[in-house]
Amino acid sequence: FCTPCLQECLKPKKPVCGVCRSTLTPGSRALDLEKQIETTETTCNGCNKKMFLSKMRSHAASCPKYQSYIMEGVKAVTKEPLHSTRSFPNRFTFPCPYCSEKNFDQEGLVEHCKALHSMDAKQVVCPICASMPWGDPNYRSANFMEHLQRRHRFSYDTFVVGDYDADEDDMMAQVLMRSLRDK
Repeated sequence: FCTPCLQECLKPKKPVCGVCRSTLTPGSRALDLEKQIETTETTCNGCNKKMFLSKMRSHAASCPKYQSYIMEGVKAVTKEPLHSTRSFPNRFTFPCPYCSEKNFDQEGLVEHCKALHSMDAKQVVCPICASMPWGDPNYRSANFMEHLQRRHRFSYDTFVVGDYDADEDDMMAQVLMRSLRDK
């Protein structure tokens, strides 16, 4: 987990794991897991050097062959740009679908709508979803306020690294092939 994701998991009164939903106890260390990481040997996919898992992160950061290995995987799933940069939708600022006030970031739009439009029942198109490659610019949400609270509590940019246009099926196939090859 990255720190922001782990912090989200620890926010509720009863913290749970973001993967398996088992109860988390903040501050208690997983000693059995630490021992396993310290004693399990692995091989760098770049230079084939053997080391313990506990040393892999620092090695990967400084191994140019590992960096090349990672970039090969990224290039394998990234599509060539189909459009000039000017035709990419703006995914950073959004207009309010109720009053058309402009230039809200995602968090600002959520706060604006909660403050000024929480009782408005008009069906509107979510400008955040409409800007995404998978978004339907004609879909009107039956309950936009609930949609905002459920779908847009975080920014997609936090989780989508790099290319929104990378083909998801190609990425999954590449990951599976690499995981089988890496064993």
